Amino acid sequence: MEQIKLFFDEILKNTTPERPPWNKEVTLGSSPKWSYIDGCMTMAMLKMYEATGNQDYLTFLDTFIDYYIDEEGNILGFDIAEHNCDNINEGKVLYPLLRATSKEKYEKALKNLYAQLLEQPRTPKGNFWHKEIYPNQIWLDGLYMVQPFYVQYDILFNQGKNQSDIFRQFQNSYQLMRDPKTGLLYHGVDETKTAFWANADTGCSQNFWTRSHGWYAMALVDTIEFFDETHQEEKRMLIEQLKELLDTLLNFADPKTMMFYQVTDQGAREGNYLETSGTCAIAYALMKGARLGYLSEGHFEKGAEILQSVVKHKLVKTDGEYVLKDICLVAGLGGMPGHGSYKVRDGSYEYYISEPIVTNDAKGIAPLVFAYAELIQHKE
Repeated sequence: MEQIKLFFDEILKNTTPERPPWNKEVTLGSSPKWSYIDGCMTMAMLKMYEATGNQDYLTFLDTFIDYYIDEEGNILGFDIAEHNCDNINEGKVLYPLLRATSKEKYEKALKNLYAQLLEQPRTPKGNFWHKEIYPNQIWLDGLYMVQPFYVQYDILFNQGKNQSDIFRQFQNSYQLMRDPKTGLLYHGVDETKTAFWANADTGCSQNFWTRSHGWYAMALVDTIEFFDETHQEEKRMLIEQLKELLDTLLNFADPKTMMFYQVTDQGAREGNYLETSGTCAIAYALMKGARLGYLSEGHFEKGAEILQSVVKHKLVKTDGEYVLKDICLVAGLGGMPGHGSYKVRDGSYEYYISEPIVTNDAKGIAPLVFAYAELIQHKE
């Protein structure tokens, strides 16, 4: 597994805040700005620091984040009016950075991000809209982007008063988006059932995307650990949800590799492929859930087996450099006509297998490193 550390360290050596090589948008010429993509990688830096105690990871993280935040806590490229759940993700690293550095601007930035949540539109059942441009829609992705940030802010600044709100957002999502036949979760739901991709009866999208399951599983395991002693019943229910979800997902793992297909339940159907990012996210959730005592040691072993398979099948060396392959670049539902290269994202099987497959993208690298950091801590 040492290849993972070598791979990650190699990437960091070639990284500047202005040009992070794992962010395809920036490498293609876009201006650097605060993003959920960089948030995934900065969390990987943090987890490697926590697992190894190597101060270099924390120093690199501080240098990277410092570039994006001015002394007043203003964040480069952050626009509160977008009400975009993705924009919250990178804020998770501000909590440990604030503790480690005492930089006042990090606290100001936390409050600027939280200000978005205070005015974030909500669905009829009380969940945050995924974005301003997606009215009344919940995406599994958004739970990962927001809830671990929200719960830590709540503990630090609000005396834990909003943990029931966080719990309800998970419960609503699970109840609305879980398929009773398979136990899998649909990628998104429109509570008003008016989006062109939404099922007329349930409001759900029509397929199961593995990375969205990974986002959601990571959201659960990264949020549950912060619930305090006054919310133990809610914590217990979320742990049950985590176990049920992961046990369900394991039924859909490829028997030969223990990895997961891009469209979770479609196996080796033409065009489907074993996708790296979602697989790694599931491995991480299994391993961390076991470390925290929410899952069994058997779950940890399954996660470690999945991680080992990813290294065997997806982390290859080409021309002396490591390459992590078969990462879905992006997937979503709906879109904004006239903005960039618009494509109708209708949630069909054909749509999910049509999205670009890339290498060395943050959305694959980060959960690979998350799982590796769990392995290090388990061995210790």
